[in-house]
Amino acid sequence: MFEATTSNQPSDKIADWVLRGGVALAFILFGFDKFPSRPDGEWVKFFAQVGVGQWFRYFTGIVEIAGAVLVVFPGGTRWGLALLALTMAAASLIHIFVIHQPGNIVITGSLCLGLAFFWWAKRKA
Repeated sequence: MFEATTSNQPSDKIADWVLRGGVALAFILFGFDKFPSRPDGEWVKFFAQVGVGQWFRYFTGIVEIAGAVLVVFPGGTRWGLALLALTMAAASLIHIFVIHQPGNIVITGSLCLGLAFFWWAKRKA
């Protein structure tokens, strides 16, 4: 059903690059957004609620940027997708069990599932 194609059709390659580029761009933006210039930014407040420390905000931003960079390179795409999917799964769990706002997993959960499906499709490519 979700079988990866090894087609060399130009349209398939373009679609793959567009999808990987979109994922990479989104997560580069998400990652850099974790490095605010204001000490009262929304991410500073969120990670204060998490309670682990602000180092975790920087770590999360670096992981998102690293995953995005891996997605761009064909040899690293699966690793990047897995890293980003796991990051979104962790974000979902934090919303449920730490912040106690399970309704907020709509975005992180959707991203996790989308990345997992993309990884699944790329597993044999």
